[in-house]
Amino acid sequence: MRSLSNAIPAGTPSRRPGITPLVGSSAAIKKATALAVMLVPLAGFVLALRQLASGDWRPLDLELFAAGYFVQMAGITMGFHRYLAHKTFRTSRMVEAVLLIAGSMAAQGPLMFWVTTHRRHHSYSDQAGDPHSPHLFGTDWRSRLKGLWFAHMPWMLAPDVSGWAFFAPDVLASRRLFFYHRTYLLWVLLGLALPALIGGVTAHSWAGAWNGFLFGGLARVFVANQAAWCVGSISHMFGSKPFKTGDQSANNWPVAILTFGEGLQNNHHAFPGSYRHSVHWWEPDLSGWLLAALGKAGAVWDLRQPDAAAIARLRELV
Repeated sequence: MRSLSNAIPAGTPSRRPGITPLVGSSAAIKKATALAVMLVPLAGFVLALRQLASGDWRPLDLELFAAGYFVQMAGITMGFHRYLAHKTFRTSRMVEAVLLIAGSMAAQGPLMFWVTTHRRHHSYSDQAGDPHSPHLFGTDWRSRLKGLWFAHMPWMLAPDVSGWAFFAPDVLASRRLFFYHRTYLLWVLLGLALPALIGGVTAHSWAGAWNGFLFGGLARVFVANQAAWCVGSISHMFGSKPFKTGDQSANNWPVAILTFGEGLQNNHHAFPGSYRHSVHWWEPDLSGWLLAALGKAGAVWDLRQPDAAAIARLRELV
C-alpha cells in the first residue's frame, strides 16, 4: 500500500492547507483501524456466503441485511453527507439524532473523520490533496487501474489526517454534534448487536443470533461500504458529465442506484449545496426523494436546490 501513497506526484497532500502528515504510532494506529474497517466486515461477508451456500439461513436473515443496508445508506447519504457535510437542509434534533446514529452504524469512521474527509475531497477534487481521487497516478491504463483501486479502499491507509479546525470548525464547535463523534463506537456496536438480538430472539437460538450478526451486521457493512466507496472511485472515472465542474466527477447510474443517489457525482459537484443529487425527476436519487417527502411532512425544512437558471448556466459551460 505504501507504494501507492508514494506514487502521488509533486504537490503532495501534506503540503496542502488543512492536511497534516502522521508519523510513528499515529500513522500505525490509523492504518490498523483502516485495515479493521476493510477486513473484519469482509470476513463476515465470506461467512454469510458460506451460510447461504450450506442452506443454513432464514428469510429473516436477508430481511435484516436489507433493512440494515437501508438504514446505513440513508444515514450516510442524508445524515453525514447532505445534512452535516453540506448543510443542504435543516431538521429537528430528534431527526438529526436518527440520521447521525444511522450514519455512524455504517462504520465508515467517526463523524469528524467523515465530514473533514469529504469537505477536503471537495476542496481538492481530483487534485493533489484529494484523499481518494483515482486520477493522481498517470494517464496510461496501468496508472488508471492503480488509481481506481487506490480511490476505492487503500486511500484510507494514507499517513495523513484532515484538520478538524480547518475543514469542520462548525461541527467541532457544537457539543451536540460532537457527541455523535465521541460515541461512534457505541453506535457501530449497536448496529451489529441489534440484528443479532432480533435473529436470536426470533429463532430462540444462538445460531439465529449468529446469522443475524453476520447478515444484518458484518455482511451489511461490507456490501454497503463497497457500494459507498464506488462513489469516490468509479463515479470519478466512468459516467456522463453534463456539467462543467473542474474535476472528473461523473454521473454513474448503477452506483447511484446502490447508493441512494450518491453516484450522481457530476451533478453533486456542480451543485454541492443541493439536497438533491438529481436535476431531473428520472435520475435515481432515493435520498433526494426521501428528503422531499420528509419536507412535505414537515420533518425537514429549508431544503436547498439550484434553480433552473443556475442549472442552465453550468450546462452551457460544457
